[in-house]
Amino acid sequence: MSHYLSHKICLIFAVFAALSGWSRAEWLDTLVFGNGASETAHNLKAELSDVVIGGLDEPSRRLLPGGPLPWQGGRLSFSATVDPEAQNYLTIRLWGGDVGRNQLMLHVEGKQIGYRHLGDIEALDTGTDAPCYPGRFYYRTTPLPRSITLGKTRVTCEIHATGPIWTYGNTFEIYQKTMAEPSRGLYRVYLHTDACFTPPTDEKQGVFPENSPGRQAPGPEVIDAVKVRVNKQIEGLLKEPQLPCNQMQTLFLAKSWHTPWTRAAGRKETITKIRCSLDALYRAYVANPQLAEAEPSTYNPDWFGLGPSGQVLVLMNNELSESWNEPIDDGNGKQVRRRDAFQQMLIACRDWHRQHRRQYTNQSMINDLYGIYLANRGVAVLNPSMALPESHAQRYLYESMGMKPWLGSERDGKPLKPLGSNFHQTTKKGLTRELGFVGNYGEVLDWGVQIYEATRPSPDAAGDGKIKAQLIKIARARAPFRYPMLDPDGYRAMVQETIVGWRDTHFPGNVTYDQRPSWDGSALEAAIATMDPVLIGYGQQMMADNQFYQSISQRMEDKGFRVTFGLLSVPERVATMQAQPASGHRLPMSWDQGDFVFADEENGVVAIKNGREILYASLYWRARHAVNFLGRIHHLTPTFGRIATVAVDVKFTPSGLEYERPDWTNFGFGNGGPRYPKSYISAHAGEKLPIAQIPPGIDYQPGKENLHAGRGDFYQLRYGAYLIAINMSADKTFELKVPQADGGIIDLVTREAVQSNTSMTVQPHTTVVLHFR
Repeated sequence: MSHYLSHKICLIFAVFAALSGWSRAEWLDTLVFGNGASETAHNLKAELSDVVIGGLDEPSRRLLPGGPLPWQGGRLSFSATVDPEAQNYLTIRLWGGDVGRNQLMLHVEGKQIGYRHLGDIEALDTGTDAPCYPGRFYYRTTPLPRSITLGKTRVTCEIHATGPIWTYGNTFEIYQKTMAEPSRGLYRVYLHTDACFTPPTDEKQGVFPENSPGRQAPGPEVIDAVKVRVNKQIEGLLKEPQLPCNQMQTLFLAKSWHTPWTRAAGRKETITKIRCSLDALYRAYVANPQLAEAEPSTYNPDWFGLGPSGQVLVLMNNELSESWNEPIDDGNGKQVRRRDAFQQMLIACRDWHRQHRRQYTNQSMINDLYGIYLANRGVAVLNPSMALPESHAQRYLYESMGMKPWLGSERDGKPLKPLGSNFHQTTKKGLTRELGFVGNYGEVLDWGVQIYEATRPSPDAAGDGKIKAQLIKIARARAPFRYPMLDPDGYRAMVQETIVGWRDTHFPGNVTYDQRPSWDGSALEAAIATMDPVLIGYGQQMMADNQFYQSISQRMEDKGFRVTFGLLSVPERVATMQAQPASGHRLPMSWDQGDFVFADEENGVVAIKNGREILYASLYWRARHAVNFLGRIHHLTPTFGRIATVAVDVKFTPSGLEYERPDWTNFGFGNGGPRYPKSYISAHAGEKLPIAQIPPGIDYQPGKENLHAGRGDFYQLRYGAYLIAINMSADKTFELKVPQADGGIIDLVTREAVQSNTSMTVQPHTTVVLHFR
């Protein structure tokens, strides 16, 4: 029997059991760490470990630093019972108040389960940045490969502790950090066959802190500190007017000129500094024409190019227009008019970026905004006849904002259409679209605001109305992915959902209301730019919880220039927010809001608020190379939380091709990332997965990450009291069989009762969520 057939049969069994509500065993085995009898019964062997009393006075084991290599720590080995035929899961119990970035990797029968970074099956524990479930336990569930447990009733498991990883490290030493402190406490391990692990009723649980206090400080004094910091930066840049700034500093001064409270506004030194900086940038371009895509002082230069200087020309045209025809030295002794010089370099930037567009939404936005649109706006200031028509230039922004199909890079002015003629950068619901749902990296509102504001004919004029409407849609679509939690200091807040995000590595997410605070933007940008009453309400909720000033205070801990630039607009936006009348709109996951379901069928993700429970599910989960039959769950209840990777039923159109998992233990994508010692062997190596049909006209090679290779048409998942069905297809209809139920069933989308033992038709791009009472 092939790996794929064996895997598929197992998944069919697992899904049938889940959908029917039937399980072979509620728990196959339980190991209680720190309990001598339980540890002895499981042949526990502990290296570099201690026992401590932790949450709710329960015993736990920690794994300590001091392994043979600096990044390695302690290990636990134990035996556990498994089902020889069914899909097995291992769940670990952790305390929600513990914090630490160490990783815990599970090994079964000598092979590593999951991947360390962004795999469809993750590390047993990837660590937390802050308390994720204060006062409560939470449970992380991992599926065990069928090949590991087939025909066995008992297996040997190991848990290895290692230090944190820095995901952008380009060498192993930079990527894998030393383990310098003990791991978080491990409380219990459970083996089971039901995808939804339910703790024993006699197990201690905590409670959600219902009446958590609001933050009292910091307050408005933060705005005074912002102004001091911004003006200090300005004074430093203007100290020597003839010493040129880099490109982003020049743009900062140009925007400061239009900000009345700054010390750059109205000063001749500001104009002098901006002019000499633009001249220096041109001379650098002459010395190295590749500067159009690699200006060394610009963030991610091949994304931004020389577009920031184009925006400077737009902002400062009135003040600099008399100097456009003046001659300047090109650095080689040749005199050239500024108009001709700047036009030359901006056209080179614009055309290079048209030929080198980027696919992922945030990168696409930056490339098209700065590298193309703002560079072209600068050309239009100097020589309108050489600029692309505004409607043509705006097309790139419309594509990056998801308003028109994204057609990719161009050759000879013609789009290459690498993803076909109908790929949009955002879904119809307004979420960014890369492969599946993107959490933190999908928070592109700061760039969306910059795109909208770049279309203003003047700083005080309205921008493009269509882009504004799309920006509002994107902002509202993010709202269901903020849920109630305490901030790191124990105050009430809303935090960003990251567990079901394809590119997310941090948990819990940042405190977030309207939008994620970032280097380049503050949390009120989208609300103030659009003045949308719903977004204004979300911003007022953040102000009422006193989380806005805290977010600015945290940003100011970073002393870098990029953060200083991002702070420039904060005082005016706060003043505008404070002047707005009270809005009744609040984030939908807030406890005082009603039950609802948000589903994005194009991304295969659902957000559910049902009484005192919140459930996020990504049924289309990190299937980069092939259909993997896996989904991701984040379930919050008042007494405990669950994080789980589980089997799902997927209907798809097969291509006849297969993907064989490589022997990677680190990255779940790319080339597997930095390599770990050869003694680390993947339990998934050699598993064969089916590749879905690739639409005609799209260049594809098996093994390459692709939007279509792992994408199914219809997904079903039974998780505890929930049955979720998502029709991701645009033109197919599917039947959902409603299982037998002893109690009532309600469709949480329509709020209507549903009869058991019936069938429901699921139309294209629709979702059904049944709740069994």
